[in-house]
Amino acid sequence: MLQLNNLYKTFNKGTVNENNLYRGLSLSVNDGDFITIIGGNGAGKSTLLNLVSGKIDPDEGSIFLGGSDITHMPEFRKARSIARVFQDPSKGTCPSMTILENMSLAYNKGKIYGLSRGASKKQTGLFSELVSQIGIGLEDKLHTKVSLLSGGQRQALSLIMSTMTSPELLLLDEHTAALDPKTSEVIINLTEKIVTEKKITTLMVTHNMNHAMKMGNRLLMMQRGRIAIDICGEEKQELTQDKLLSMFEKAGCEDEVSDRMLLA
Repeated sequence: MLQLNNLYKTFNKGTVNENNLYRGLSLSVNDGDFITIIGGNGAGKSTLLNLVSGKIDPDEGSIFLGGSDITHMPEFRKARSIARVFQDPSKGTCPSMTILENMSLAYNKGKIYGLSRGASKKQTGLFSELVSQIGIGLEDKLHTKVSLLSGGQRQALSLIMSTMTSPELLLLDEHTAALDPKTSEVIINLTEKIVTEKKITTLMVTHNMNHAMKMGNRLLMMQRGRIAIDICGEEKQELTQDKLLSMFEKAGCEDEVSDRMLLA
């Protein structure tokens, strides 16, 4: 489904701050995989999502999605089939527009669509039904500007908007990191529900070890631009924090495990 072949990426090339982050990274993602990705700062987690989404290009190597070479495809073109939710809740929505207007744009992504038409009665009913499933009262605020919503409400809206049209691939870049623990759990539960029901192939970067173990069918641990640990299937289902920490130690990744991961 998604194939990364022998990727190389160097930042600040030719300077004293040169960082050869990726030196031949390869990864195969199967259709329907829900992969959680953990690792310390600078491990290359967000860079991986940036390469796949088209925000940056690799120096060498190739990226295929559904059999098509998307290595150097512009980010706006990749966005037709790849959805992304960022850590910052403000990045996934337009604050000056209402919830209804934001959802209309997401629903009609890639279609010929005039803003003056607004949402049809049928679409408004659909949008109301979608947000009501979250259980945080957004269905009563469809005509409210997004700028007036809390961070958690905006992130929930971003997640719903990014998955409305069932993208081929969903990228989640620490999408609960800026939220309080209670709201974070609401978004995590919503994420699991949407990804499972729609069977969306997903890569989720997180610093929360419990979320990484609990969610998805596969877990990757990244260290300095390489995949140090790759766990899936029964082995992942039987994971405990102690078992995972032991794997980190054997792989030489104990320094990558932060207090933030352990205390999350």
